Amino acid sequence: MGKYSNVKKEAKIIPFAQNGDFYFEKGLHAYRKRDLYKARKWLQRATQMKPSDANIISQYAIVLMELGDYQRSNEYFEQILEELEPTMYDCHYFLANNYAFIGLFQEAKKHVEEYLTYEPDGEFVEEAEDLLELLEIDADEDETTGTTQDQLIVMQEDARALLEEGKLEEAIDLLLEMIDEYPQFWSGYNNLSLAYFYQGNVQKAMEVSYDVLEKNEGNLHALCNLVVFYYYEGKFKKVKNLIDQLEKVNPILIEHRYKLGATFGMVGRYDLAYNWLRSLQRTGFQGDGTYYYWLSFAAYHTGNENIAYQAWEKVLESNPSKYGSAPWEQDGKKIEDEALQLFNTFEVSLQKNVDIKEQLQQGGMTPLVRDFATYAFLHQQHLPLSIQNSYKVALQLNEQMDMSAVKEWFALFVKTVEANMEIKNVDAWASAFTYVYTITQGMKITQTSLANRYGVSVSTLRKHIKVIQSLLS
Repeated sequence: MGKYSNVKKEAKIIPFAQNGDFYFEKGLHAYRKRDLYKARKWLQRATQMKPSDANIISQYAIVLMELGDYQRSNEYFEQILEELEPTMYDCHYFLANNYAFIGLFQEAKKHVEEYLTYEPDGEFVEEAEDLLELLEIDADEDETTGTTQDQLIVMQEDARALLEEGKLEEAIDLLLEMIDEYPQFWSGYNNLSLAYFYQGNVQKAMEVSYDVLEKNEGNLHALCNLVVFYYYEGKFKKVKNLIDQLEKVNPILIEHRYKLGATFGMVGRYDLAYNWLRSLQRTGFQGDGTYYYWLSFAAYHTGNENIAYQAWEKVLESNPSKYGSAPWEQDGKKIEDEALQLFNTFEVSLQKNVDIKEQLQQGGMTPLVRDFATYAFLHQQHLPLSIQNSYKVALQLNEQMDMSAVKEWFALFVKTVEANMEIKNVDAWASAFTYVYTITQGMKITQTSLANRYGVSVSTLRKHIKVIQSLLS
């Protein structure tokens, strides 16, 4: 925000009615203690139980605002004014602050003027007048430029939301429109390259990143994106060359420091990741769940275990589904655990609208699981044939049998890796595993019927049955 950095004032606490919701009270208690993540958790529950209570929704929106989630905060304030309580005029003041912080100055000016009109003696009048004065300084600038800026930021927020929701085609269409209208808007290009990557089109993603670097030399986001792309392509020499360049970078912007830290964490350079992410924390930076996720991994792998434990608590507050996947819980994985990771990855890959970014950027994956996830979500052909074929066998078993069989298949697959055994003939392995699994379940099946079902010869089937039985013995 720069000159607008003094706009935000600690927001008021909405008074709690004695007959109010239990979770609302817990949320307010956490808010008073300035534990914003717990406040968000309890207030979110309160809004789910009382979706028409304007006081609860307003307090939830205030917490979101203080956590920097301006877009969602605005959505709730707008809902209050449009649907629930049009006379809750303080919402206009909060909307004005949010819009000012994301650079939508015209929208900010509109709402602060509405607040002053409706509440000439309101609690935030003095702050609102200061904000209006700051906003009117920008009014001397060209009005068309302001409109263009507002339009661009709205489009950028829409594109970001589409990416987070996994709506990649829609995101790509919008981002292409953005860079066509604003050919020097590098953030649009960088988000476009990520969208292509998550879509599985790594070559196109790289082309966009190199296009950015050709036109905007040294663009940090483009360089960091390339590190990730090459890492998942297994081109580690190129990864090292880029990391060597990025080690020398010393950015000032918080956004760039966060990007560096997260990128280093993704590729296992936890020493560099910890330096950047921890430095942000020391400045009072309040990151999201992803920030604390990488801080926890980086801290743990650099021997800073207390920081790792504290950061992981923040991860679980924002995403309880991460329970059981802390970095210290990834150590000493048994074959069964690695097989379970493979199975879980396979299951997720079958779902629609998967957040590929989250799946690929998990820390603590073993090399085998990382390669398998890369193929499962991006279908990269450079990966070992056994990785590709293990996925194809699982697909066949999922069609012919059930997920219990698929789960057992991955336990066997891990054993083939341990034995340095290649999986070449997908049909032969699928049919042989079907036979062995069916027999061990106490059911009868003939080798001839299986050979016919999977399109292999009986002799080939028998050969692979012997291999599987030797691995299981």
